[in-house]
Amino acid sequence: MLDAIAERFRAVAPACDFWSLRAVARRSRSVNVRQGVVQPVHEAHDLGVMVTVHAAGGVGYAATSDLGASGLAAAGSRALEWARRTASSSLVSSGQLPRPQGRAAWRAPVVMPWEAQPIGDLIATLTACCASLKRHDAIVDWSAGLAASTTESLLTTSDGAAIAQTTRLIAPHLGATANRGGESQERSLGRDSARQGGCEQVADLGTWAQAERVADEAVQLLAAPDCPGKRMDLVLLPSQMTLQIHESIGHPLELDRILGDERNYAGTSFVTPDMFGSYRYGSDLLTVSFDPGDVSEVASYGFDDDGAPARRELLIDRGVLVRPLGGAASQARAGLPGTANARACDWNRPAIDRMANLNVEPGTDTLETLIAQVENGILMDANRSWSIDDSRNKFQFGCEWARLIVDGRLAGVVRNPNYRGVSATFWRSLDGVGDAASRRVHGTPNCGKGEPNQVIAVGHASPPCRFRDVEVFGGAG
Repeated sequence: MLDAIAERFRAVAPACDFWSLRAVARRSRSVNVRQGVVQPVHEAHDLGVMVTVHAAGGVGYAATSDLGASGLAAAGSRALEWARRTASSSLVSSGQLPRPQGRAAWRAPVVMPWEAQPIGDLIATLTACCASLKRHDAIVDWSAGLAASTTESLLTTSDGAAIAQTTRLIAPHLGATANRGGESQERSLGRDSARQGGCEQVADLGTWAQAERVADEAVQLLAAPDCPGKRMDLVLLPSQMTLQIHESIGHPLELDRILGDERNYAGTSFVTPDMFGSYRYGSDLLTVSFDPGDVSEVASYGFDDDGAPARRELLIDRGVLVRPLGGAASQARAGLPGTANARACDWNRPAIDRMANLNVEPGTDTLETLIAQVENGILMDANRSWSIDDSRNKFQFGCEWARLIVDGRLAGVVRNPNYRGVSATFWRSLDGVGDAASRRVHGTPNCGKGEPNQVIAVGHASPPCRFRDVEVFGGAG
């Protein structure tokens, strides 16, 4: 179907220096059971194209879901008009932008496609999970769900390039809210567990088998004391590391943000172009990779949406900032090397700089060793709140679950755990990184950015990490 659309456009494409057509077809399903009641099943099928035209030194875009010859011709004409109008005010000439070459295909590996699972079987599984979540009278709200999608794309150009890709997203979720008197606490699993693949990924995560634990921990939090407020050592489990990486490394390193493109919407970055190659972002233990080739992570792909081949790159090497997250257009503007991360959320958006699979590389410590080397500290898991300034520097994050660490041993559970810091110094306090066996793959399907807004999936993998002398506080602030 996408090949036919591409051929149809080729016959009506405008006369210009260069054009590309990105056709996208997506199928998605969301199934949820709340308090034992099956919610309306959401099914969606979406199909459309984005036309990009280079002409007179400018670049223009037009998107359409009218995929007949006349609709495609109209989109080509609109893109050509915008290219001509913007040529005099373009930040870079279209001639400076690389163009995709050759023909290639990439498909996410899948063992158990979500489309093949009978929906009745899924509903039965989710209903059983709900029954396990409602194991205490104190549980007042509980739910289980699964969201999944399959996206097929085809990028073709006037030069004869053709890049076909198929990506798959699957994201399970469990949640339980407990209440006693005026106190409510929530424990969840899966908000950050989006992965690439099919139902085999849910089996690997073991989500459905953990319903009883989720419910038990929600009730335990009701009786737990509030998190103390003082400076102490902090061990973050991979689930919370996902948020920490995302907000205080991923967004600050997006090159279009560094260049000011997000200033009116989501802010800028404390990172400046002159920092690359010399700035001490973290301790020697911090190495961060951009790795779209890790096929289990949700943001894996063979080529970005501008057709650049995806390759693993180090962004931070032993604490030193070496490379931004910038696609071809931003690289041309900044004169800096970047990554293949020009990504669009759908057919009706142009590609912009987005983090993809962004990972903290493993160290040598086990989780037990990280804990054993803490005299006075706290272990935190599972994000529940976040706040960060518009330069992605000062932050304050809250977690669902925490346990104190006393003399190298885990102690009692505390509720309402929070911590705050400054990105520019927080990562320098990193003094312990878990080993490869403790590394976990996580991901979020709903990272928002851009004007107009784009919501996209982002992957993160990390072992647990230990930070020294962090400001920790409880629910009272």
